[in-house]
Amino acid sequence: MGKTLDGVYKNQSRIYKYVLYLLTVGCIVFFFPKGGKFKYEFQKGKPWQYENLYAPFDFAIQKTQEDIALERSDIESEQIDYFVYNHEIVSQVYQNLETTFPKIFSEDKFNARSRGILKEVAKALLDTIYNEGVLIRSDEGILKERIYLVQNSEAQRFMGRDLYKMGSLNDTISKTLAKKSLRSYEPEFKTLFFEVIRPNVTYDEVLTKRELEEALSEVSTTRGNVDEGKLIIARGEVVEAENLKILDSLKAEYESELWTDNNYYFILFGYTILVALVLMMLLLFLKKYRAEVFRNNVKVTFIFFNILLMVLVTTLVVKYNESYVFVVPLCIMPLILKTFFDARLGLFVHVLTVLILGFVVPNSFEYIFLQIIAGIVTILTVSELYKRANLFISVGQITLIYIVGYFAFHIIHEGNLDNVNWYIFGFFFLNGMITLFAQPLIYIYEKIFGMVSDVSLLELSDTNSRLLKELSNKAPGTFHHSLQVANLAEAAANEIGANAMLVRVGALYHDIGKMNNPTFFTENQVTNINPHDDIEPKESAKIIINHVIEGIEMARKNNLPDRVIDFIRTHHGTSLVYYFYKKELEKDPEVKMSKFQYPGPIPFSKETAILMMSDAVEAASKSLNNPTYQIIDEFIDKIIAGQMNNKQFLNANITFKEIELIKKVLKQKLTNIYHLRIEYPE
Repeated sequence: MGKTLDGVYKNQSRIYKYVLYLLTVGCIVFFFPKGGKFKYEFQKGKPWQYENLYAPFDFAIQKTQEDIALERSDIESEQIDYFVYNHEIVSQVYQNLETTFPKIFSEDKFNARSRGILKEVAKALLDTIYNEGVLIRSDEGILKERIYLVQNSEAQRFMGRDLYKMGSLNDTISKTLAKKSLRSYEPEFKTLFFEVIRPNVTYDEVLTKRELEEALSEVSTTRGNVDEGKLIIARGEVVEAENLKILDSLKAEYESELWTDNNYYFILFGYTILVALVLMMLLLFLKKYRAEVFRNNVKVTFIFFNILLMVLVTTLVVKYNESYVFVVPLCIMPLILKTFFDARLGLFVHVLTVLILGFVVPNSFEYIFLQIIAGIVTILTVSELYKRANLFISVGQITLIYIVGYFAFHIIHEGNLDNVNWYIFGFFFLNGMITLFAQPLIYIYEKIFGMVSDVSLLELSDTNSRLLKELSNKAPGTFHHSLQVANLAEAAANEIGANAMLVRVGALYHDIGKMNNPTFFTENQVTNINPHDDIEPKESAKIIINHVIEGIEMARKNNLPDRVIDFIRTHHGTSLVYYFYKKELEKDPEVKMSKFQYPGPIPFSKETAILMMSDAVEAASKSLNNPTYQIIDEFIDKIIAGQMNNKQFLNANITFKEIELIKKVLKQKLTNIYHLRIEYPE
């Protein structure tokens, strides 16, 4: 049991990668559509490149979404609305006539015979009006030419214009009285009918919607069938019109979810193998060409997380509406990976992700082609992301590539520029707008994964930052020394292709620990009084060595990134505080050297190695009197040779050639600092 736990502990990094790998493969396959993949690739307007294709089974020819939408639109436009005739209101109207008529045509104004005739005319007029019905005023705006009028639970087709409207009743009354030569009674009749008549026909929205839904539900999604064994398309035949619809229908059958359990598990197994192969290629690439990234589990997790995120988002978009697939800002991934790592790794991961998404998206060839080209443009154009204009320019170029690529594919398929879906360009512009979200996303990733981008490094390099201002106030000599070291290290890093921005920031902060005891360091001593003269060499060495530990604590307290703290930790490696060691050795020949050594570790990257060289050279150069070319040349060779003899660069991935280039740059820079001129022979 103990050996097993010990083995797990020793191999925990490798075990973590295995678990991460299997978990990522499982999640990606889980997101995939639950169906098969049609084994033939075809495009409209291009010849069929395979053997003659016969129907493998009976299947229905699916209508396109445009056809179905057109049918539904026709049904909606031809829909006849339902109106309800209310008989209770009519009965109420007749009752109101009986009570209101005597008030209008009173006995003291009209004799019994006239009143009888007029009442019969009023009833006849009501019969005429309510034989059709009176429409409620609020429904007059939706009245169509033909309607269904529901009376006594029966619907009859009716002409909408036959219904009476409240606003037109005055004309009806006038015309009726004119025919009967009763125009003199028109005011009384209008007053009577204004009091009596009520609208009794209303629009039945519920019934109308229900009938429309029933009609729409009967729209068929298929049109005809293809029998098993029938020739669908012959080799060399152009894919267009009818055979394109048949091929799309066959493809939909293959990719539908209507599969038996056996087929489903076989398909799942196939997807798993392919995704596992793609991610295995990624791990092998990291192990062979990016060993530093491969050893760092946080960085490997970061890369896998981005792949998983893009697959998840794209899959959800395709399930919602596959037309929106180009809204997903896939180019944001190589942009971010280039920011945190390098261009080659960013492009490699992008291509692998696009290959995985080829299983999910429609028209996979077009999608893969456009996304790979867009990814290449992203890698080639994005540089110095901390400059805001660069991101906007790059996004504009990416959007342009999408548009040009879409035009090219449309011309290939259609042979002209007719029927261009202009809304697709809106998707491309939206894609570009979302890609601009890379800046805040980089900040979020820095906080979650503890990584550092050039944007953060640029902020840290500002000498007006709180920590550097404090250093300049408390230890001005150290601050000036740090600036000089930063300039030397940055130039050396540029010469060998290292991360110059990271080296510069590391150099600016590498000596912040000296703020606690600034006068114990010679660059901050403004008088001839040296506090080391009053203490033992052991104590002096301890104070000097402690500036590394105190600098680390100060950096953590001020939330400096770990990559910057690494420079503080390694800039002296395991070197010796030689001056005080020699003084102690004179007093005690048996003194232990370890008490005068920095705790380390030694530099483990090109950048930290550059800082060690630059720091030692700049600090020691202050002791030079009347330097010449030869003195500077021998002086730098001696210092760096001593570091190499002390094995300070064993863990740094730096070559002898790069060290020679760094020495050359340091010599040139020191020569410029001391303003040396060429010595002409006498």
